[in-house]
Amino acid sequence: MLFEVVCISFAFLLGLLVRLIGLPPLVGFLAAGFAINALSGPLQLPAEAGAVLSHLSHLGVLLLLFTLGLKLHVRSLTQPPVVGGALLHFAVSCLLFAPGLYLLLDLDARTAMLLGMALAFSSTVLAAKFLEAKHELRAFHGRVAIGILIVQDLIALGVLSVFGDHTPSVWAPVVLLAPLLRPVLMRLLDWMGHDELLVLMGLLLALVVGGVGFEQLGLSPELGALVMGMLLAGHPRAQELSKALWSLKEVFLVGFFLQIGMSGLPDWSAVIFATSLVLLLPVKAGLFFAVLLLFRLRARNAFLAGATLTCYSEFGLIVAAGLIPEWLVPLALAVALSFVVAAPFNRLAHPLFERLETRLNRLEGSARHHPDEQPTTLGHASAMVLGMGRTGTSAYDALTERGARVIGIDADPGKVAAHRGRGRRVVYADVEDSTFWHGADLAHIRAVILATGSREASLFATRQLRLAGFEGLIIAHAFYPDEAEAIRAAGADQAYQTMAEAGVGLAGHAWTALEADKPT
Repeated sequence: MLFEVVCISFAFLLGLLVRLIGLPPLVGFLAAGFAINALSGPLQLPAEAGAVLSHLSHLGVLLLLFTLGLKLHVRSLTQPPVVGGALLHFAVSCLLFAPGLYLLLDLDARTAMLLGMALAFSSTVLAAKFLEAKHELRAFHGRVAIGILIVQDLIALGVLSVFGDHTPSVWAPVVLLAPLLRPVLMRLLDWMGHDELLVLMGLLLALVVGGVGFEQLGLSPELGALVMGMLLAGHPRAQELSKALWSLKEVFLVGFFLQIGMSGLPDWSAVIFATSLVLLLPVKAGLFFAVLLLFRLRARNAFLAGATLTCYSEFGLIVAAGLIPEWLVPLALAVALSFVVAAPFNRLAHPLFERLETRLNRLEGSARHHPDEQPTTLGHASAMVLGMGRTGTSAYDALTERGARVIGIDADPGKVAAHRGRGRRVVYADVEDSTFWHGADLAHIRAVILATGSREASLFATRQLRLAGFEGLIIAHAFYPDEAEAIRAAGADQAYQTMAEAGVGLAGHAWTALEADKPT
């Protein structure tokens, strides 16, 4: 029990401490790992503690990638900004890092090249957590960032295969038949209930079929978990499955961040090396920004995607552990410090872009069309629904049934296409993008419903609507009383806790039924 007491207590206390000073808890988890490592002698942890933590963290990463796959579509991975952006950034990064390390540290060519490759990758775990926390996994810039990360992971697998001692099994091509399993998995998910079997199915696919199965074929278990999730993407219950696994994934990922901190205590040369690499993070982010602009993304999406991809990668540690183990501790420290820097940077990415918007927009160039173009006209719609999830879709349909001319807005291109296929008038736009509000014609809009599911997005949209001179009705969806109050303070006419309103609606139906049954 000593292992559990130490790890949970350190992680909780330091996670709480950093949260109180405005940083994400994961920074505290990293600090807890280093603290446990430094106190390993007095604490006298059992010898198998490291192996147990490594296993738990591995499970957390597999579950994260599986739930990430549930929200992805293959089409989003084949877009030019994704494939071209990933390959171009990787090539330029290697050309910058490898020669610099070779000359400055007097390394041999192979080690310099492998270090350069390891540093070119970005963290999938951290990026997914950032985007998930901000409800931006399916936003345009979120999809681009995750797509680039997946291409990077595939590159890393290639690096391990070329330079490592193991190669994929002769049976590895069998995975190309995985799409044939999709109808079976879809039907299986239909048969699951809403309790333990649903969770067990997710664990089976992520850890057993994807993790162990791909590993037995000489492929990455991380890739396997991601593929299994992607096979279920688009199923009506995919989101329910993701939520069912959420708590398990979060707990196991604490082990991932603890493990990075416990990977070893650095000496002064490692500290200097890691600190120098952290100073290069703006170059990494700036290169992503430039590359994505080259593929004609608007400045905002290029900036936000670049911010998400800023830090160094845990996959780089996997490459280092297998190919250059003597560099594992310095790289682990660099990854940990990059997480500490990237966390507040991503939290402030939206307001930071607002301050730099005028300057950065000038860099977009004169492209006639951007792949993330947003509408300037809303037609003759009299009502606008922001966020076309379940709540927004219900509001859209209810208003349409009453004869209102409604337009829906969503930042998920896949969701937009699905709604259009069902006959709804929905367009792509990001409500947290001030450019959209500057160009949108609100002349005919009389009412706006905020159903984004994100407090920050609702607050931003409300302020932008009022700044644009909109005097119509703003009705907002909220989860908590303090959230509803903040949205009303920003300028919304009304903000409702939707779950509480659902109870009121049920009571209304019950009362109507009771009244109808009264004897006359």
